[in-house]
Amino acid sequence: MAKISRAVILAAGLGTRMLPATKAVPKEMLPIIEKPLIQFAVEEAVAAGIEDIVFVVAEGKEAIQQHFGHSTRVEALARESHDDALLRIVQEPADLARYQFVLQDRPRGIAHAVACAREFLEGQPFALIFPDDLILSRRPVVGQLIDAYAQTGGSVLAVQRVAEAEIPHYGIVDPIDNTNPARLRGLVEKPAAADAPSSLGIVGRYVLSETIFSHIDRIKPGKNGELQITDALSSQVAAGEPVSGFEYEGTRYDTGRPLGYLVANIAAALRRDDLRDALQAHLQTLLEGATAR
Repeated sequence: MAKISRAVILAAGLGTRMLPATKAVPKEMLPIIEKPLIQFAVEEAVAAGIEDIVFVVAEGKEAIQQHFGHSTRVEALARESHDDALLRIVQEPADLARYQFVLQDRPRGIAHAVACAREFLEGQPFALIFPDDLILSRRPVVGQLIDAYAQTGGSVLAVQRVAEAEIPHYGIVDPIDNTNPARLRGLVEKPAAADAPSSLGIVGRYVLSETIFSHIDRIKPGKNGELQITDALSSQVAAGEPVSGFEYEGTRYDTGRPLGYLVANIAAALRRDDLRDALQAHLQTLLEGATAR
């Protein structure tokens, strides 16, 4: 079975739910503590054995390329001042993996964004990561999916059980049984809760098999002229190819929403020995003050 050594990270979205912060700053560059959100996605991929990463970006996302490159103003300053500790910090993102950047010229759906990276990915399986979904776990979720892929072959999707009220906001999978990973008989994009085949929603981690681009070529645009990756995956299922859902270990935070972003910062800080105790004390004080009012 082919080794998975490449990943595509989607970073072309507008981030409208986080305005005005994202008016000039890419949403993927918003910090979780002191590290940009997108760096967590890169580190997760690298910890899973990924060596090459393709970023799909849009106009106005130049800060992402600068962050993962060299020759920044801060790096020059660190060199001039002979500050080795600062130099290591600013060089680390550039040294994590090998990078390519491709432009999605307008929002035309996830499958279109993946197709923009086709020249770097075609002919091999690869990971797909949505950096908005920060997943804190003992083992990188991309690595968990790669292990599942070794069992099943084909495409593998990270899924989690979602509340009934949230079902219309997710792609929902239809597994053939209760195994994990479980082969799918189908996928439904954002169904009404009453029509959903399960409560398992797709989250922002995938392993896509080497045939995915031929299926993207077959699908037709949907709402707003967008090409959806769930339609391409459904095409794989219809062709008899294995597509599986995998319930991962970890806790996911939707950082594309203000509350999810705030909770993600707190959760990440509570995992750090240098921040945990002080943060807990501050939170306790804040909660006591809120209760008193």
